[in-house]
Amino acid sequence: MSYPTIKCGVSEIPVVGLGTWQSKPGVVGAAVEKALSSGYKHIDCAHVYQNEPEIGQVFSKMFGEGGIKREDVFITGKLWNTFHRAEEVEGAFNTTLSDLKLDYLDLYLIHWPISMEPGKGTLFPADENEVPLMDSKTPSFAETWSALESVVESGKCKNIGLSNFNI
Repeated sequence: MSYPTIKCGVSEIPVVGLGTWQSKPGVVGAAVEKALSSGYKHIDCAHVYQNEPEIGQVFSKMFGEGGIKREDVFITGKLWNTFHRAEEVEGAFNTTLSDLKLDYLDLYLIHWPISMEPGKGTLFPADENEVPLMDSKTPSFAETWSALESVVESGKCKNIGLSNFNI
């Protein structure tokens, strides 16, 4: 089956893919399985969607007994806002790999151009008035990007990029 792609760093990214945002537990896995069985070649994931473990179960099944080759599917993951500090990036990336039950990602994006306070035990840290807590150290995008480059150099990710940034 032929599908349109665009150049993405060292890869070709299929222009049509399945997004997993707001997919409910018990539904997202079935959707990913159906998409892969139907010939989809791009699955878009993110840690903040909180459904990567369920998607990982499907990847494990489909890339095993399902007869689909991992290298034939382009998988995107995203670095959440509470992990922008350089020392947080690799751990966040490895969590995504583990949850998705993968050895590598095709693309890992900085999800949003804001950094939130890490280490608060939540993806959306806020103060007592429910005001979001921005990262007190305010890591630069260059710092975060450099840490992402290290993930690429490790061989666990083919491409890195930005999501939801204005140019």
